[in-house]
Amino acid sequence: MAARGAIAALLVVALALALSSGTASAAGTFFRRPSKQGPRTSTPGDPKNPPRNGKFSTVVTNRYHKRDFEITCTTDWGASCYVKCPARCPNKCLAYCAYCLTFCLCDLMPGTSCGDPRFTGADGNTFYFHGKKDESFCLVSDDRLHINARFMGNHNADSGRDFTWVQALGVTFGGADGADGHRLYVGARRAAEWDEDEDHVVVALDGEPVDVEPAKGARWASRAVPGLSVTRTDAVNTVVVELDGAFAISANAVPITDEDSRVHAYGKTSGDSLVHLDVSYQFPGGLTKDVDGVLGQTYRPDYVNKLDIGAKMPVMGGADKYRSSGLFATDCAVSRFHHRVGGGADAGFTSFAS
Repeated sequence: MAARGAIAALLVVALALALSSGTASAAGTFFRRPSKQGPRTSTPGDPKNPPRNGKFSTVVTNRYHKRDFEITCTTDWGASCYVKCPARCPNKCLAYCAYCLTFCLCDLMPGTSCGDPRFTGADGNTFYFHGKKDESFCLVSDDRLHINARFMGNHNADSGRDFTWVQALGVTFGGADGADGHRLYVGARRAAEWDEDEDHVVVALDGEPVDVEPAKGARWASRAVPGLSVTRTDAVNTVVVELDGAFAISANAVPITDEDSRVHAYGKTSGDSLVHLDVSYQFPGGLTKDVDGVLGQTYRPDYVNKLDIGAKMPVMGGADKYRSSGLFATDCAVSRFHHRVGGGADAGFTSFAS
């Protein structure tokens, strides 16, 4: 009995010591000492310096909440962060709770295309490329990866101006020695009136629709293409399409609001909410040094930006050399798909594995 009492006393002491260090466990359950840090209110992060390994959540404020609606998330260290989206994107943003920072979806750099197509290249500089309504242009063209964008548009009869946005992406990847690659479609579904509870993102692989459960965190994995997945980062309208070691494309379907149209004179009518895609691109495996395309060229190690980056709206011209005959065509003048320009194994990879 005395021995049992001694053992029990030792266990109590051990447990007390472990609890004091914040790492005690009992029956496989770990306890963490509560953080002494009080709740914080989020601040807008630096778009050029987002947390590299932070886990983010998509925050949406809808018609049930005011724009200053705040949610609470808990970091890995137990401290609370009251999240409020930045003024530039009050209705939808990304929250890095562990750092208590928020970013607009188009803040992730490099590799974004947003709005009246505004691109941010691998060099961190932002520029516009307007393309042309109902035509496709190659954004990224590399040896085993080719990404086209189909542009949609609207004409403002009062000002005579034409505006364009990215309506769909055609991603061709894989294949070698003349074999056709796989074709991945990511597009925005047209809507006369925007309904934030309805999904406007369409995904298809090799012509077959990809159905993902409408729930945040729901994931679809391809059986035909190992490593290819589609994950919802929100219940509707936001997905990440990823091929392990090759690319991760985050696509967000958004409308042009009446306020957007008023401020920018887009000439939006009541019959079309101009749903389009805001997109961010990552290439974890890197790209070859010969990569080209509107966005792809900025990933080349020898890329020299010749645009007037000091201008309010630096515009990249030369649309003809980026024009493709179709959404999945790899025939733009600067195409590198299945071409090893520069030759052989020493063609190498860029250092911009974003």
